[in-house]
Amino acid sequence: MQEVGTIYALFVSQEGLSKPITKADILLNKQGILEDKHYGSMPERTVLIASLESYKIVKNKTGIEMTHGYLGENILIDYNPYHLLSGTQLHIGTVVLEISKNCTLCNHLAALDKRIPKLLKKNRGIFAKVVEEGSIKTGDRVYLKDC
Repeated sequence: MQEVGTIYALFVSQEGLSKPITKADILLNKQGILEDKHYGSMPERTVLIASLESYKIVKNKTGIEMTHGYLGENILIDYNPYHLLSGTQLHIGTVVLEISKNCTLCNHLAALDKRIPKLLKKNRGIFAKVVEEGSIKTGDRVYLKDC
């Protein structure tokens, strides 16, 4: 396995709350992230991974500092994974995630600034499904898994 980064922050979204909740650790099974509102909805895209790079792009191009979690990510890492192909596996904590597809842009990004969706067209995040269940905590290392 090749180490590529570190978990910077973890988030869960819950029904009725407009902002995600920051977590020190999360539990995952084949249905997604326990406690998250998307748990069990679409297993191939219940985990959203974003890079700190996305936040840097917005700040550098617009001067806006978005609060981490604004992109709707569950996992924020200091590695840019957006180039990874579908099927690529990441080992994080005791979990193995498999990249399923790039995240599409949501309308809420334009609410902050109409330039953001265009800036993040290919840098919003990637969806993953859980291949091996377990837990992830802030500070865990991210590894590209040999398949």
